[in-house]
Amino acid sequence: MAGEFVERPLGWLVRRVLGRAGSGRYLVGIAGPPGAGKSTLAGLLRNAIDAEAGTAVAEIAPMDGYHLPNSMLRTTGSFARKGEPDTFDVAGYLAGLRRLRTTPLGKPVAWPTFDRRIDAPVPGGVVVDRQSIVLTEGNYLLLDDFDGRAWSAVRTLLDECWYLDAPRELIEDRLLRRHIRGGRTQAAAIRKVHESDLRNADLIATTMARADLILREHAGRYAVAER
Repeated sequence: MAGEFVERPLGWLVRRVLGRAGSGRYLVGIAGPPGAGKSTLAGLLRNAIDAEAGTAVAEIAPMDGYHLPNSMLRTTGSFARKGEPDTFDVAGYLAGLRRLRTTPLGKPVAWPTFDRRIDAPVPGGVVVDRQSIVLTEGNYLLLDDFDGRAWSAVRTLLDECWYLDAPRELIEDRLLRRHIRGGRTQAAAIRKVHESDLRNADLIATTMARADLILREHAGRYAVAER
């Protein structure tokens, strides 16, 4: 179970990461349900780490870059379930994390990102080079093996992994607005949220106990419970 939640400024998280990072590359995972604000936290944290260090030492390597192509999902009849654990290239994601761990600082590692405007991965959307701290955020970083896919290996490649929690009603509202912005009708967005996204959120919630930190955001600040 999580300990007591204590509100912390973003600088507390920055100092935690900088204090633990060593001479090699330090990988921090940010897990949690869709719509919890993982991408926002990762962006804030990267910028704050760089500001504290006085130079660009951090980068973001999102799990979403390893979505399987839409063409493949349509062929397998999985497109409506996009975002569920079996719609990601888990082996590719693991290989990417291993490259980040083993590639010397200063040697570039290309990483795919995900463009919501086209609903598809962008190969080489970011390049990690001399950055010694990498933040990887995604839904399933703490998941056990699922449907024959080795999700549990993700955690072994991370130096630490946090879980960002959020109230269900907030997640639902954010996801509805996200899908509508992405071009779905309101009815289609509601179906997507209730038939897929929230079921994913329930699965992801079962992984919370494996996190090193559990965070909750409120008004731009984060409450933290250490395990």
